[in-house]
Amino acid sequence: MGGWSGDPAIFIHINSCEVQGTELVCAMSDYPHLPMWSSVEWFDTRTMQHTRTHSFGPGRGSLTWIDWHDGSWWACFANYDGDGGEAPRDHRSTLLVRMDPRFSTQEQWLFPKDVLERFGHHSASGGHWGQDGLLYVTCHDAQELYALQLPQAGSRLRHVATYQLPTHGQAFDWDALAANRLWTIDRQTQTLVNSQLPLPQSR
Repeated sequence: MGGWSGDPAIFIHINSCEVQGTELVCAMSDYPHLPMWSSVEWFDTRTMQHTRTHSFGPGRGSLTWIDWHDGSWWACFANYDGDGGEAPRDHRSTLLVRMDPRFSTQEQWLFPKDVLERFGHHSASGGHWGQDGLLYVTCHDAQELYALQLPQAGSRLRHVATYQLPTHGQAFDWDALAANRLWTIDRQTQTLVNSQLPLPQSR
């Protein structure tokens, strides 16, 4: 596999990536600059060369993760309190957006209020759908993984369970070979940690 180094004036803040076929799909933002804008960037997994882009521009927040599931793109546009945020929005304005293959908006949801409290002044840093049909999300700092469900009515996601993690938030991904195992990031040691999904804890 080849390496890649991009112009930091263009590739400002790549938040998370996932492999789709022969492409690496990455969520990017200009955090902590303002106004907040976001884009999706694609790379060839064989050469690690940048191949294409889709710009969301400003208006929703900072794209921290994007996942392809059930024929749609599912994207999280994070909002923050203080630095990196854009008043009057704060972390409570963080959005899950479902989009069609051309990135036209289909639906939008807010996050559960108790999960927003756990986000603190930051937001959702990682997210992927699980094989069980639940959406799993990490925040910026807490050693927790939140299992969420689309609501039967209304526009706020439902908090199903909380799992303890060995690492502090940020992006994650499922292990491709073992069910219920995932990879997280230890920022202090800059290493990947493979762990079994623990038993759910009290919310």
